[in-house]
Amino acid sequence: MNAASERSVTFGDLRRWAAEEFEAAKIESAAADARLLLLHAAKFDAARLISSEYEAADEGLIEVYERLVSRRLSGVPVARIVGEKEFWSLRFALGEETLVPRPETETVVEAALDLIADRGAPLAILDLGTGTGAILAALLTELPNAKGIAVDRSEAALRVARENFGNLSLASRVSCLCGNWASAIGGTFDLIVSNPPYIASKELALLSPEVRDHDPRLALEAGPDGLGAYRTISVQLGDRLAGSGKAVLELGQGQEAAVGELIHKTGRLAVAGPARKDLAGIPRALVIQVKR
Repeated sequence: MNAASERSVTFGDLRRWAAEEFEAAKIESAAADARLLLLHAAKFDAARLISSEYEAADEGLIEVYERLVSRRLSGVPVARIVGEKEFWSLRFALGEETLVPRPETETVVEAALDLIADRGAPLAILDLGTGTGAILAALLTELPNAKGIAVDRSEAALRVARENFGNLSLASRVSCLCGNWASAIGGTFDLIVSNPPYIASKELALLSPEVRDHDPRLALEAGPDGLGAYRTISVQLGDRLAGSGKAVLELGQGQEAAVGELIHKTGRLAVAGPARKDLAGIPRALVIQVKR
């Protein structure tokens, strides 16, 4: 169906047409993608879109929507098309050098919050490889007296993170630093979080096109075995964790044992227990503490 060729095409017609196109292309989130793109094209909120189900769309809007649908059919993720992604019920702007925040990363936030006995405490948090700032921002919204340092080796990613912290009224509680993990950071922290690159070089080709072709390689690839970033971070954690502090690292599938061994080899750190599993049952968030 060519939506622009129809007369009196309603918003409901457009949404259903796009969903059918996406289903035919075997896009799993067909209905949701059709809706999100229509919200973006029309600049509507969810309530307005529902109330406009039978309202005729003008030709300009139809043309814009068709272009967005075409981009999605070509494999561009919805988040990249609209330029933002929701995480922890917060909205985050994206950039070319940031990953799209993913639901499984919320497991890191959940694991970190479970470690905090007093959420009103004045905690110091370090986020290594902050990207959009999603993990740190989620934590700061739940920990009102905490402050954080967001580190990334990409200045372009940090610009996006700063924008997001500002949009979420968190800028006064965050310092953003460009550097290689914790190498340029002094002091100790109550909580350290990180979602580092963890894809082995040989596995990049196996990723879905949406990830492989549109997420920055620097934020995905971690050497021949996918453990390069963990090797660096594990060595640095001992100097940056406060005595009672904890670190939470996101894991790739099947990496729990290997990362745990890297932690053990430091001689200063210990794994606090089995990794917390994400909704798919994959061990995803590993908690680390100073060896006692």
